[in-house]
Amino acid sequence: MTARNVVLHVADVHKRFGGLHALADVDLQVEEGTTHAIIGPNGAGKSTLLNVCIGRLAPDTGAVVFDGQVITGKQPHEINQMGVVRVFQTPEIFSDLNLLQNVMVPAFAKRDGAFRLNAMRSVATRTDIRDEALHCLEEVGLLGQKDAVAGSLSRGDKRRLELAMGLVQKPRLLLLDEPTAGMSRHDTNSTIDLLKKFKGRGMTKVIIEHDMHVVFSLADRVTVLAQGRIIAEGSPDEVRGNARVQEAYLGGAHP
Repeated sequence: MTARNVVLHVADVHKRFGGLHALADVDLQVEEGTTHAIIGPNGAGKSTLLNVCIGRLAPDTGAVVFDGQVITGKQPHEINQMGVVRVFQTPEIFSDLNLLQNVMVPAFAKRDGAFRLNAMRSVATRTDIRDEALHCLEEVGLLGQKDAVAGSLSRGDKRRLELAMGLVQKPRLLLLDEPTAGMSRHDTNSTIDLLKKFKGRGMTKVIIEHDMHVVFSLADRVTVLAQGRIIAEGSPDEVRGNARVQEAYLGGAHP
């Protein structure tokens, strides 16, 4: 690694589900301020790795270290409070609330460690959080729909809403699980442009993505998983030209 600070270290992690070795001797280091993509075929262990990082799954052996502190064994909300935020493959939003309320909920939760929906009655008095939520909606291009009911949004806009819900928590590490899944090419390119905007703000991003156009547009470094093991790692150009990667994932052809 370079002189950059390593903000996330997945250290020699193993995870089994019965006879399936979902993760085997995975050692991954993510440098602060970079965009690090994790790619691999279906069943490679990508989502398992992400769930280990956020505390939803405990590794059988090994540990996850965030900002120099072992977070293995901590609860997901404790890891979130430390600055690790995940945006899920299927948007997890509050369909019956409007967009502004959706973004304010995680802001309250990050501040207080918990959130009660009846606290929405006092939202009007919380101008600091309201202003921050409005700013995040503007960042993702949804400010004009702040009063719309979230369940009425298109899939692409739901993904952007969930991104705003992540950004309002001011994460040090943002984990994005297939952020463009199900999007049209236009929406995908808009999301790429949006994520590029956040580069250089000190936020580290880890992206799991099947779309190689997204990966090679955004990533500073790429790790390739296959059958639970890291088979390659390097710059996008290094990974793109790796024969083992092409065989395992890219179909033997350059994207």
